[in-house]
Amino acid sequence: MPEQDAGPSLEPTLGEWLKARAETEAHLKAAPPPGAASAQHLADLLATEESWQAQYTELLGRDTPEHRFPRSNR
Repeated sequence: MPEQDAGPSLEPTLGEWLKARAETEAHLKAAPPPGAASAQHLADLLATEESWQAQYTELLGRDTPEHRFPRSNR
């Protein structure tokens, strides 16, 4: 069965999360000028990164008894 029929998988999801993280890091290292446009771009990058992280975490937890990753103690 093709992977697209099976739904998301760990490797591509991790790859996209790490790509989003690298894009966020590049934006921060570029020291963009302060302002609304730069802040909005950073917010968009962080939201994308968080979304991929959440999807990856859900995929890791799908084989647990409750079908989700345990909550953090942090």
